[in-house]
Amino acid sequence: MGICDDRVVIITGSGRGLGKAHALAFAAEGAKVVVNDVGAELDGSGGSLSPAQEVVEEIRATGGEAIVNGDDISDWDEAGHLVAQTIDTFGRLDTLVCNAGIVRDRMIVNMSVDEWDAIMKVHLRGMFCPVRHAIDYWRAQFKAGTPVDARVVTTSSAAGLFGSVSQANYSAAKAGIAAFTIVAAQELGRYNIVVNGIAPSARSRMTEEAFAEMMRKPDSGFDSMDPANISPIVVWLGSRGCDVSGRMFEIAGGQLSVADGWQHGAVFDKRARYEPGEVGALVNDLIGNAPPPTAVYGS
Repeated sequence: MGICDDRVVIITGSGRGLGKAHALAFAAEGAKVVVNDVGAELDGSGGSLSPAQEVVEEIRATGGEAIVNGDDISDWDEAGHLVAQTIDTFGRLDTLVCNAGIVRDRMIVNMSVDEWDAIMKVHLRGMFCPVRHAIDYWRAQFKAGTPVDARVVTTSSAAGLFGSVSQANYSAAKAGIAAFTIVAAQELGRYNIVVNGIAPSARSRMTEEAFAEMMRKPDSGFDSMDPANISPIVVWLGSRGCDVSGRMFEIAGGQLSVADGWQHGAVFDKRARYEPGEVGALVNDLIGNAPPPTAVYGS
């Protein structure tokens, strides 16, 4: 018996890396898995179903159930087809894990608008489109009186929570995902849809070059950057047992924490309009009495 027995789970971008680890982990816990991947290169170019097919065959070899889906989840109609194929094949949808991503790293002074748009398309639009179609299905089920026990798991990043030098586009998109997650949790709770997110640190095509030393596999002992370390929290968040919503979890190796997010700082109230010349001193006082922010990665 697994904690996801008979649950139907879509995982976007699950042909390789973190997504593949998630797919295998969900299957090991009894889920029926839809392995979505366009098979693109790290920069988003190209496409092949073979990585996703290999994951499906690996799941089936252990007695699990899985199918391949090659839809582009940033395309509205194709994301709709992903959800429809899942329901047509397995009879329902219970969990959606939004994992797909690419990178186009540049310092801001060298970044093109195409590199900005590519990141926003895959990370933000590629999250919104399948989530929106899944919501339509779950909301219709709820209104028809059919029990709904749905889960959405989004994928942000420490870059989105704290920023990362040379990744302004990626950081902005991942920050958007974090904000979307807490809003979605508030809006969708009434339909019994639980929404949470993760900010993982693990070896992947997106990290093994940018953070080569950190991501290097050790010669022996615990491999803290193994992507499989991330999957247990994702599986739990996608299970019936998950009883929290609207939270972002940082996970790296064996370290798990709940991200605190933006908080209101100390307030000074003059009860009148400020003069421009007096603002600087007040800001310095407020900053001096506030905890320092987490440093931007790469700074």
